[in-house]
Amino acid sequence: MPPPHGPLSLPARLWLLAQDTGRPAVEDAAPAQRLVRAGALAELVRLGLLVDDDGIVTPADLDSRTGDAVLDGLLDLVRESLPHGWRTWVRLRARLTSDAAREQLVVRGWLRAERKRVFGVFPSVDHRLASPERVAALRDGTRRVLYGPVPAEEVGERDAAVAALAGAARPRALTGGARRAPSGERIDRLAGRAAGPPDAPRIVRELCAALAPAATGAAARV
Repeated sequence: MPPPHGPLSLPARLWLLAQDTGRPAVEDAAPAQRLVRAGALAELVRLGLLVDDDGIVTPADLDSRTGDAVLDGLLDLVRESLPHGWRTWVRLRARLTSDAAREQLVVRGWLRAERKRVFGVFPSVDHRLASPERVAALRDGTRRVLYGPVPAEEVGERDAAVAALAGAARPRALTGGARRAPSGERIDRLAGRAAGPPDAPRIVRELCAALAPAATGAAARV
């Protein structure tokens, strides 16, 4: 069944962008998990449900819900946890958000869950892209935003946020291995298109900084 039409949330789009359509199995490594988490944080900022309180990620209230399991799961996690800054939340238990996004993509038809047994004994599940060509089209569109001639100010707000975060993280599936890294200035201008409260662009820039390979490498060594 082909994936349905309709808008994907930022974390769902970023989950797909981190995948290599040339591989038979879908990978879900730590850098991809952090990218998905950053997308969920940016989406909640856009919706006004997470705000910045002197650098601390803070729920706007204790009751609001989005109806999206990925976003609501992160909202609950932030509400139940000790206070942390944006960079910490990019990596802290990021797999929870990534796994939720993956399951959402299964339900929506973008992924196929294939059950198997490891060594013929242990049950496991492989997740495969249901429509690699659609994911490739999504990836090519994001590449055009990152590398193309269209001024950042003319890029749609959601496309700009996706491209800024993905460009900062530089997943191999997006940058194409030998392809030059996206311009830092371009990423900064795209982040400046972030929709939401007045400080949304600054927060997205903070998330981009947390995703940069040098930053994630330093965090892994802590």
